[in-house]
Amino acid sequence: MDHTAPLSIVADIGGTNTRIALARGTEILHDTITRYKNAGEPNFPPLLERFLAEHPEAKPEACCVAAAGPVRDGRVEMTNLSWVFDKDDLAAATGASVIATLNDMQAQGHALPFLKPEALTNLRKGHEASPSAAMLIVGIGTGMNIAPVYHSAAGTLVPPAEAGHPLLAVRNDDNLRLCQYIEKHHGFPSVEEVMSGRGVARIYEWLSSEAGEKQVLEPAEIMKRVEDGSDPLATETARHFVQIMGSVCGNLALTLLPFGGIYLIGGVSRAFAPLMDKMGFEESFRDLGRFGDFVDQFGIWLVEDDFAALTGCASHLQDLLKRPH
Repeated sequence: MDHTAPLSIVADIGGTNTRIALARGTEILHDTITRYKNAGEPNFPPLLERFLAEHPEAKPEACCVAAAGPVRDGRVEMTNLSWVFDKDDLAAATGASVIATLNDMQAQGHALPFLKPEALTNLRKGHEASPSAAMLIVGIGTGMNIAPVYHSAAGTLVPPAEAGHPLLAVRNDDNLRLCQYIEKHHGFPSVEEVMSGRGVARIYEWLSSEAGEKQVLEPAEIMKRVEDGSDPLATETARHFVQIMGSVCGNLALTLLPFGGIYLIGGVSRAFAPLMDKMGFEESFRDLGRFGDFVDQFGIWLVEDDFAALTGCASHLQDLLKRPH
């Protein structure tokens, strides 16, 4: 750790909890990581003030906040909370002179160059790529989104995206019937309506309806049945999910050309990673006509680092601090 690097305060705001920590350069000071419940809090800046009151010796020069919601021009509007705040609010709460806001996926993207090898599990071999090659984060959990990652002399660039909300591409009759079912019973059949925790439940609900008796189960129960092999419909649900996941990732790979690899994050990604080989991910990933061989170049990794978003915030601040003010 560079003890001369500027001290910063970083935060990762989820739908339920918020993590706040101090960082020195790109290193998170792990003994300072503090988790706060969001419920009952009127807004986010008071949590920063509380954290700094608990660490009175800290005088951060910079502050970066990653949030699970749209971020535009420094203004954050949380998707599942009533919180709204901007850079001025963060500056007032922390006294920091350099302020940044990111969505949670952007923070994950900024963390990629700093992840330890033990945080990465290779799921698919790709071709060797240059250190400057583009990368792609694909997050599947409560929702779905992506973050393309580009490297330049000015630092890491991670543009925001909302890839979970466009229409899900239909490849076969099963996909079509699933989308028609979702549209009839749940609204617009977006990518996220299938590629998410609730998407697992949607697929099971659709399959059970087609089998003659609609059943609504929690995703965790469906995955438990997949694991113990007690429910053929649960196994079929997992197969549909994995194949659609392969198709979505293949289309994204061909669109964004992440020669540096595709990196899966999120609880649902972790749950399905062991099933990808045997349930058709590879075939669906390569089902791109004459470009099927082309996507052999793209490796896929699973990221398992609960504090990656904090690292990404710290990394982004270092890029900003290097720039002339």
